[in-house]
Amino acid sequence: MGQKKSIKVALVGNPNTGKTSLFNQLTGLNQKVGNYPGITVEKKTGLLKLSAEIDAEIIDLPGTYSINPTTLDEDIVLKTLINDGHEDFPDVIIVVADVENIKRNLLIFSQIKDLNIPTILVLNMSDQMRKKGITIDLEALKEKLKTEIILVSARKGLGIDEVKKAIVNYKELSTSSLANIKDRIDSVFFSELKKTFPNNPLYKSWLLITQADNLDFLSVNDRDLVNNFRTDIDKINKYQHKETILRYKKINEILKKTYTLDRTHGTDLRSKLDKILTHKIWGYVIFALILFVIFQSVFDWASVPMDFIDSSFASLSSWVKTVMPPGMFTDLLSEGIIPGIGGVIIFIPQIAILFLFVAILEETGYMSRVVFLMDKIMRKYGMSGKSVVPLISGTACAIPAIMAARNISGWKERLITILVTPFTTCSARLPVYAIIIALIIPQKRVLGIFSLQGLTLLSLYVLGFASALFAGYVLHKVLKVESRSFFVIEMPDYKLPSLKNIAITVLEKTKAFVFGAGKIILAISIILWFLASNGSTDFKNAEEIVKNELKDSNLSQEEFNQKLSTYKLENSYIGMIGKAIEPAIKPLGYDWKIGIALVSSFAAREVFVGTLATIYSVGSDDENNTTIKERMAAEVNPETGEKLFNFPVGMSLLIFYAFAMQCMGTLAIVKRETNSWKWPLFQLVSMGILAYVAAFITYSLLS
Repeated sequence: MGQKKSIKVALVGNPNTGKTSLFNQLTGLNQKVGNYPGITVEKKTGLLKLSAEIDAEIIDLPGTYSINPTTLDEDIVLKTLINDGHEDFPDVIIVVADVENIKRNLLIFSQIKDLNIPTILVLNMSDQMRKKGITIDLEALKEKLKTEIILVSARKGLGIDEVKKAIVNYKELSTSSLANIKDRIDSVFFSELKKTFPNNPLYKSWLLITQADNLDFLSVNDRDLVNNFRTDIDKINKYQHKETILRYKKINEILKKTYTLDRTHGTDLRSKLDKILTHKIWGYVIFALILFVIFQSVFDWASVPMDFIDSSFASLSSWVKTVMPPGMFTDLLSEGIIPGIGGVIIFIPQIAILFLFVAILEETGYMSRVVFLMDKIMRKYGMSGKSVVPLISGTACAIPAIMAARNISGWKERLITILVTPFTTCSARLPVYAIIIALIIPQKRVLGIFSLQGLTLLSLYVLGFASALFAGYVLHKVLKVESRSFFVIEMPDYKLPSLKNIAITVLEKTKAFVFGAGKIILAISIILWFLASNGSTDFKNAEEIVKNELKDSNLSQEEFNQKLSTYKLENSYIGMIGKAIEPAIKPLGYDWKIGIALVSSFAAREVFVGTLATIYSVGSDDENNTTIKERMAAEVNPETGEKLFNFPVGMSLLIFYAFAMQCMGTLAIVKRETNSWKWPLFQLVSMGILAYVAAFITYSLLS
């Protein structure tokens, strides 16, 4: 048997042309998502089995309007297509164009065609041609563009077999150039360029000149040769401008003879919907209502599966303790690994539901309208319209919200969005807020309607959003991050969502979370278990010491176990840390017990309540929440003789948790999305300092 052949296929196209839909049709579930080496741009590859002897590796390159890059995404497209040493350099390129916007889409096609790589032009949404009044002389268009053209409907799966056949026969495709830039711009300049790089297609050499700053793969010798042509940058820029005009002229000439679009009215359904959904008033009202529905669903729908997952892992942990012999391994498994895995899995319902709605909004074409609507507002705060989705979805969980920031093309806007998203009040803060508010805010009503406790909670949500916007504004002014950002957004047609695309999107995003952040969250959980399960000599001899201290007391076995648990926690490594940091947190009104809860909650904010429940010798089951509140309410500061959880301390804690970055899962995702520990550490330190200072000021003013 001969060796199996693999064809590398690059998918290229403008945003919203259906490129991802075609990718999904070709590869199905045989997809792999990662990041390009050393950078944060998502890399999607998939396997297409063409025959028993031939496979195709499909690379879904980021959407771009031109091969001349203005963003990091577009930079990837350029480097992949002109560096024949790149690991993803294609054997054949598929350019996906929207049949309704073919003129704009053909610019990048004409550029790629001049690289002399076998190229297939796929005209997507062919099922809409009659409805839109579009007619194409396909044979004439093939002849004029010197390429194979296939009409497809990626959403309906039409024309996919023809695409597969064209991939198999890619060596038969024409590789001749489309635009004659040499004679139409400066024949002397381009003749000299051809002599200097005789082995390159002329257009590739021209791209080496115009994009030299972006090309890190050039050898020293090639860079010197390139720089000889860059002595007059103004002339280079003028030639680039001429090239674009020349290409559009060529495209217009071809389309005049081969393509007809008879849209004689602007009152179709799309126009009517756009007038409403992008209206300066109603657009925002409709968006707010949609968000309300989404987040009600996220909380309501996720609660049942999350409770089931939580109880299942708790039962599994108890079962392991029951069936396995006592010892360190059993404790590690039941108190470290199983809860750690549960801490990852429990987020899946929220992530899946959130990305389900995001995928539906994107598939229908509505998300592009939201981004357009919000861009002008968000620009003032260093972000873009695309930052709205992560900021709003952060109220459910910062982890999927930060993952959603991948859609932001400008690196600076994306980075600022990632850094400020944790300010929005996530569901993990709710247990902390609920118990503290119940302790310090009376159950009164304002105007006889609104709950004072509810208004306090609402104020914390507003504070979170305001902080995110203010932090974005400051970072926009302070961060010296190179980023070239132009707000270009395609307004696609409204369409019914593809269930297949939605399912693949939700599955891939969920997998990315579980296998990306999950490993780090699990490791942190094991570390915390170790710190709480080991300690000094007093920890090791805890049972004997507690027995001696309580030998004259008539305690039940349950009460003795609670006392023992509290003593062991106090003398564990994590308890020692609490004692060590007490001098630092005392100005905030906290004692060492609250210090332990603060340290523990760096794994996840909601751990705060469970830790305090253990410290105050009370079980952390839901039905005992009242008891926890009673014990916390009864806790006395030994130095002042007053209640420990009074109004100043409670407000200090609320403010601290409003600002502090206390979620290792979020830090793990930030590291993954930025491909560096610099930014999560910056987040951890800066938000920690802000939380400390704000809590100190709050406690000082209220004391």
